[in-house]
Amino acid sequence: MIQISDLTLSYGEKRVLDHFSLTVPEEGITVLSGPSGCGKTTLMRCIAGLEKPQSGSINGVSPRETAVLFQENRLFPWRTAEQHLLDVLPKARRGEAGLWLALVGLEGEKSAYPSALSGGMKRRLALARALALGGKLYLLDEPFTGVDGERIKALMAALKGLGTPVLLSSHEELVRSLADRVIPLDGPPLRAR
Repeated sequence: MIQISDLTLSYGEKRVLDHFSLTVPEEGITVLSGPSGCGKTTLMRCIAGLEKPQSGSINGVSPRETAVLFQENRLFPWRTAEQHLLDVLPKARRGEAGLWLALVGLEGEKSAYPSALSGGMKRRLALARALALGGKLYLLDEPFTGVDGERIKALMAALKGLGTPVLLSSHEELVRSLADRVIPLDGPPLRAR
């Protein structure tokens, strides 16, 4: 179980987290649902160790044990789809690159550069890279932007099959309907509705 307790974080005068607490189960998909700008991304950045809250604690997982998918794809234009995966896979697991591409429906695109991929395909490649990295928790910030509904269903099933807890943010009703639990949020500061 991942326990987030009393996190407080401000950017100057703007308080984004104000003694925010949350428990993330050790399995399944938990969706953070709330309006843009309410603090979901900031919370995920704190869990990933990319932002340091002024107070509070995160227990049950360390930043080194999390894999993060950012809102931006952050793909290198000079690397092929397969090379993006090889960049994060240790040598002993490099044979898995094709499996991760297949998981997100990109098995025929291993030699493609990002410029040859649609927006949804780029998003799926970024997702495959985060999943291939592995860890004890996946933090996925808007993972299905530009992805069609049928593909979202398949990807949600694949995420559940990984056996690793997933914390993701999404505005999409379909994603919320397929999740194990949904936490409606509002803010700032971030708070449960």
